[in-house]
Amino acid sequence: MTSFVSVDEKRVFVEWFLRNHQLKRRECVWILNYLLSDETILERVHFTDEAHYCPRAMVMSTTDTSGIPFRFYKGNIMTSDAEKSFHDLRLHDDEAIYIQLNFQNVPPSAEYLAVLEENPYMPQSRQSNQHDRIVAEQLVNESLHHFQEEKLLVEIDEALDRGDKERFIELSQLLKKIRAL
Repeated sequence: MTSFVSVDEKRVFVEWFLRNHQLKRRECVWILNYLLSDETILERVHFTDEAHYCPRAMVMSTTDTSGIPFRFYKGNIMTSDAEKSFHDLRLHDDEAIYIQLNFQNVPPSAEYLAVLEENPYMPQSRQSNQHDRIVAEQLVNESLHHFQEEKLLVEIDEALDRGDKERFIELSQLLKKIRAL
């Protein structure tokens, strides 16, 4: 998790997210595209977990999850009306907005981890569990990355032993890509 996320990092993440995931409600796509078009609002956006604890928040889910399609929270008010939340977003562009995106993210993507911020409104009892979960996810991600790299190295050695030049080049290029991540 990061403490400061630039507008450019947020823009890259939202663009990546919209390219790679399908949201349950089309209004969510409109809202995310609106964020991309307004740097002032995007600056005040914070991607976090458990956003319902925040004073002003949105929760959006992709079609491949069981999460609620859409929720907007402001103070003690909660609604599933995306239009009301969009108007609130436009009218109060000087206020922070916390967004929780429910999507298949195991192992967590580098794009998401680059913008994920700690939820400052999460109750203390939940924060330690959340931190432990993030650390565990990062460990799993690093272990998976290391395993993939080692497996490729073995396959490269086998291709060399067989004299399979095409397979060697293919696997070497794949190894370069994995190491670049």
